[in-house]
Amino acid sequence: MAEGLTEAEAVRPATDGGTHRAPDPVRRGFEELSSVADAVLYEGYLLYPYRRSSAKNRVRWQFGVLFPRDWAEASGPVVPGLSGAADSWYQQTECLLRAERTDAVVRVRVRYLQTQHKQVEESGPNGGHRAVPSLRTADGTTHLTFEEAVPHEAELSVTLGDLLTCARTVAVGAPGATDVEPLPGLAGRVVRRREEVSADATLMAEQLREGLFRLRVRTVNSGPAPDPRAPRDKALCRALIATHTLITGEGVEFASSIDPPAQLREHARACRNEFTFPVLGGEPPSQETGTGHSRETGTGHLVLSSPIILPDHPQVAPESPGDLHDAAEIDEILTLRTMLLTDEEKLEARATDPRAAAILDRVDTMPPEVFARLHGAVRSLTPAAPAPERPAWWREDADAGLSPATDTVLVDGVPLRGGSRVRLRPRGRGADAQDMFLAGRTAQVAAVLRDVDGSTHLTVTLDDDPAAELNSWYGRFHYFRPDELEPLEAADAPDQPTAPAPAAAPAVPPTDSDTPCSGGR
Repeated sequence: MAEGLTEAEAVRPATDGGTHRAPDPVRRGFEELSSVADAVLYEGYLLYPYRRSSAKNRVRWQFGVLFPRDWAEASGPVVPGLSGAADSWYQQTECLLRAERTDAVVRVRVRYLQTQHKQVEESGPNGGHRAVPSLRTADGTTHLTFEEAVPHEAELSVTLGDLLTCARTVAVGAPGATDVEPLPGLAGRVVRRREEVSADATLMAEQLREGLFRLRVRTVNSGPAPDPRAPRDKALCRALIATHTLITGEGVEFASSIDPPAQLREHARACRNEFTFPVLGGEPPSQETGTGHSRETGTGHLVLSSPIILPDHPQVAPESPGDLHDAAEIDEILTLRTMLLTDEEKLEARATDPRAAAILDRVDTMPPEVFARLHGAVRSLTPAAPAPERPAWWREDADAGLSPATDTVLVDGVPLRGGSRVRLRPRGRGADAQDMFLAGRTAQVAAVLRDVDGSTHLTVTLDDDPAAELNSWYGRFHYFRPDELEPLEAADAPDQPTAPAPAAAPAVPPTDSDTPCSGGR
């Protein structure tokens, strides 16, 4: 992720008639969402100690890019789709909110990156300067010409009643500028140039019924492109990059767009989100308290609308030691790769971007106990049912008494075991994306497996899969939780003959998420 992004933040005052500062709880909510957004959305800028000489490290600026409209539509109108990585000239978020009073306050913060070109210039004999790809100063520091980014954010605060009367618009653009940094020993200078970015965010609301409203935030790049036919890397100088929106308020409650309360599903389905995906922020419901968040499933007081798909209540991994890489499950891998960089590669990374240097410093000084914490963790999204007392999973005798082929698990009063026939009912929230395509299909249970966290999964083969026998021979199965299966035998029906489980069936399903991946992955 991008290191030190707050150093150059340009925070505009709220546009509700003054420089009103939000109360601490609201600002803390924004900060909480910002840490998640930084970790995920800015990875396209600096997920890893990028080096100028590495071709893959020069492919950046892929998410939430809003170009000038004449450039984005030079080859035809932009059609909204599911991909947040698609180039567009606008971004639209729609979400549901509930409020008892129209004087409730809605607060919106739009955040993005602005590119700037860092040009290294060498001092000439007559006091002039000439552009060079790199320059090494007398203190041993190497300076490289490269592209950087400056973060910006703008905030709009307005009452719900005002929004129902008319839309409110705030300028979210950034001015152009040139900054000059002299280098030690009069060796030269670094010149950073930024083009003006013109953009606006419009906030509006519509009442759907008593106490229920639809909120819309539309961010538009309103400036012209230097040349509508310019290549993408040239047009980026007038674009908003990694554009995303944070929404909170006072006296308001937002409904999930992914898993809203049952009575709001039709209204949530009617929301139109284009080039962005809103999710609830903050702690998940099981950890919420009555003082800060709603206990009702599918609601919350914070929204993060991002150009990439996230689950509700995304969290930075607690094991991550701060702003390091993507602050998630691959921290360990990238830390190891950073450690393996040669001295020459580390010098180049430091010269490429100061944030890359910060990542290197953090890795080089990381205590062993912090590094060990990155190795992994076992989590379950739902509390595991009490399991019989048995040895810890890492002990040699931990599997004693377990028999995947003959063990049973009760589902709707029916004991399921190897050979039982079931209908697949993947749960809507948290299900594997591939499993959702199997809803309603019938299958045969191959084995009952106990996970290391105490949960239970069943491996199944599809009845209409022509490769079922081959997949069983390879040990490739679909994994489902008991509550995702519907028995096809009645509770009082005689037990079906037990089919022996294939020898290749794994003893424990994958544990990298609450729902293991579908077979063959």
